[in-house]
Order: sequence, then structure tokens, then C-alpha cells
Amino acid sequence: MSKRFLAILAVIIIGFIGIYFFGSKNKAGITPGSSSSVQPTNHVMGSGSSGVTLLEYGDYQCPVCGAYYPVVKQVVSQMSNKIYFQFRNLPLSSIHQNAVAGARAAEAAGKQNKYFEMHDILYENQQTWSQSSTPMTYFESYASQLGLDVNKFKTDYASSEVNSLINADLSAFAQTKQQEATPTFFINGVYISNSDVADSNGPSASKLTDALNKAIAAQSQNK
Repeated sequence: MSKRFLAILAVIIIGFIGIYFFGSKNKAGITPGSSSSVQPTNHVMGSGSSGVTLLEYGDYQCPVCGAYYPVVKQVVSQMSNKIYFQFRNLPLSSIHQNAVAGARAAEAAGKQNKYFEMHDILYENQQTWSQSSTPMTYFESYASQLGLDVNKFKTDYASSEVNSLINADLSAFAQTKQQEATPTFFINGVYISNSDVADSNGPSASKLTDALNKAIAAQSQNK
């Protein structure tokens, strides 16, 4: 096996050990009690002409999500004329100290129509901000790079509305009955194991593409 795969495998094993020991703690890491009337987030990109949606529940600080990020981005870019890609928050704050902060930053950027732009910056700079004791310093810089109103970004970041949106995503994930782990993928609501979209070298663009093409073919037959 390649050294790259062994490194990714080690990260995955460590992540699941952390989830096993700490998953029963305050998983959200955010103020509880979001309004039940708040709907889960609906951050979507792509044309979705085939009627197929790839949904990822992710954690911006999660190193495994970071490993999957470029593969998912590549596939979504190549298939954007056929599928929708949707991202929802699943911050595992019991093992990732800045996970909720990352989710807040993305949601705050979304208030200015720059959700996926911030999503990309957070993953591409994950190692820079994820271990910082003051991640907001980095987030403000990213907001400025994206041309956001930084003062509004800071206000939205700290708002109860953003808190409720993250809580709503957590509640939506709980309804799937899947083990809380990131990333977790669904294609048209059907759970897809990470091993189904990985090979001996780690996350696989070809396997993810194959899974999506199968869903497209099935969707076509059902029309």
C-alpha cells in the first residue's frame, strides 16, 4: 500500500477512535435550543438536470473531510451540469475545537451569498486556522479576500440565527440514524459508505463518479 493511503488510513482510524470516546459529549459545541421552526441549511450548487443530489455532512476542521475535499470538488465540477451538490454542517466539537467556528464562518459568509467560496477557503487553509486559539483572525481575513462586508460577517458569525442553522443541520443528521462521523455522504437520500468512494490510495474521484453515474442511470429509468 502507498504511504499516502497509510497516512489517510491513520487519520481515519484516529478520527473514529475520537468519535467513539467523545461522541456522547456535547457534540454540537453550540448553544442548544434552536427553534424547531428553523429548517436545515440549503446550500446547493450545480444544475441538477439528472435529478441526482450528492449531499455531504461535513466538519471544516476534520482532516478526513479535508482529504475528501479536493476529490469531491473535482467530481462536482466535472458533473455540475448533471447533479446538485449540497453541504450541511456536522461539527464534531468534542474532538475538533474549532469545528463550530468553521461552520459559523461558512454560514456567515452565506448571508452574503459567498457560502461555497468560504467553504473552499476553509478546507484549502484547514491546517492554518484549525489549531489556532483565535481562528476568527483568519476568518476575517478570508471574508476580506472574498469582498464581504467584514463587520456584517462578524455580526452574523456571532448571531443566534447562525447558531440555529447549525443546530438544524445537526437535527437533520440525527434523523438519518447514521453514526455521527465526517464526512458522511448521501446520494438522493441513500447513505454511501466512505469505503464505497475510496480505493487503495484513499478518496477516489473515479469511484465517486461511478456511484453518481449509477444513481443517474437509476433516476433515468424511473422517469
